[in-house]
Amino acid sequence: KKEQLRPRKPELGLVENFVHMLGIEGEEADRMNRVLRFFFILHMDHGGGNLSTFTGKAVASGRASIYSALSSAMNALSGPLHGRANQAVLEFIQRIGTSDENEVSSFVNAEIDARRPIYGFGHGVLRAEDPRARLLIGLGEEICPDEDLYKTVKVLRKITPDILKERIPKIRNPYPNVDLGSGTLLHSVGFRKPDYYTTFFGWARVAGICAQILDERNAREGRGTPIYRPKYIPRNQPHRRL
Repeated sequence: KKEQLRPRKPELGLVENFVHMLGIEGEEADRMNRVLRFFFILHMDHGGGNLSTFTGKAVASGRASIYSALSSAMNALSGPLHGRANQAVLEFIQRIGTSDENEVSSFVNAEIDARRPIYGFGHGVLRAEDPRARLLIGLGEEICPDEDLYKTVKVLRKITPDILKERIPKIRNPYPNVDLGSGTLLHSVGFRKPDYYTTFFGWARVAGICAQILDERNAREGRGTPIYRPKYIPRNQPHRRL
């Protein structure tokens, strides 16, 4: 409720002010600040080709306002295949409900048998473990080493790549991505409603999208990049007359 919010203290910084307004103090605030700072830095930017960043830059290339461009980017981020991934991973881990290696292995194999996705693994570009995943899981050793969800994350990281390589021989990247550990860390510091996790992703990514838009606006000696017009050539699709 608005009347329960503390007055803003922008001089504290973005993350610290947010935690302050939540009314969190002491060691709990220190843990939350550390996790959110880590999360924000690792999610701020990840190239220009991901869906939300590309969408924001494409809209901005038509000289739309920064607000319109970011609104479009956040709409792109809202889709379950993009911004909802860390939420889906946490729900996946909660469904597993154990950190016993044999039981986790059985669960993963059953999901593959049912042709359901193994959340937290694979990436559209990377072909090795996402370094952001390594850093987030490492942070978990400091923040929540004894929590059950985190223990499950560690077991998944250990055994799932080999299962995926054996069961899906043509898989290009069976390794952990950034989402494997991020939701568990948010959960560990008190954010227990995964529906809000995409909001944190978007809050962080705004910085990178804005930076790329400004960079492109200043390109070509201040004239900016031309309006986006990607070539679209449909392949292996039947021709249809409208």
